Parts: sequence; structure tokens; C-alpha cells
Amino acid sequence: MNSRIFCINTRDELIRLDGSKIVYMEGDGNYTNIVLINKQKVSICMNLSRMQQLVSESLRERAAIFVRVGKRFIVNISFIYRVMPLQQSLMLTDGVNFAFRLGISKEALKQLKMMLPSYATPVVTNKPE
Repeated sequence: MNSRIFCINTRDELIRLDGSKIVYMEGDGNYTNIVLINKQKVSICMNLSRMQQLVSESLRERAAIFVRVGKRFIVNISFIYRVMPLQQSLMLTDGVNFAFRLGISKEALKQLKMMLPSYATPVVTNKPE
């Protein structure tokens, strides 16, 4: 079985999700809204902390593609395009099919901005002549 796939089994249904196709998860009280790359949205009766735990247990080392940002969001770092703490905004995109703008606290975005470079290949912005 593909280790990116995990299942959420509720009282009424079974949902199979490919972790690499999840753009972000948003907590809404006792529910978590999961947004996929095809813009489909699914609501699960589970709070965001429990969802974070389920993703971590199910995907194990592959769960590292997700990062908790503030109190309301878990985002797939693969889709982070722009972190704007002053505008309290985070842009997520695949560069072609979708772009989502999330409103997130300035402090949470500052923390994200500081930790993100450890996930990316360094780029030299000022090359010495």
C-alpha cells in the first residue's frame, strides 16, 4: 500500500486521502476542513489537534510535509509560495491550478518564515562579482 495514503474512518464513512494531494487543513471547532489540490473540500468531525496526531501516526516520516501554522491551520509545505507576516497572509499554490490565500496571525507567520528555509534548497540572492 502507498505510504502517502491514509484513511479516516468515521461512524458514517471511510475517506482515503493521499497526503501529497492535501493543500491545507483548517480547524473549525470540532471539525477539520481538508482542502485538496483539485479544490475539493471535505469536512471531518475531528478537531485539528486530533487530525494532526492522526496524520503523524498514519504517514510517519512522510508527515514531515505538513506543518502546523497557528491555531487554525496545518499546511503542506510543498505548496507554500509566499509568507507575508505584515499582511497576516499565507499564499499556497501549485503554480498552475490553484492559489489559496489564508489569513494567519503575524506571530505564526513569523515563526513559519524563520523555519521554512531549513526545508528548501538555499538560493544565493547576491552573488559576489
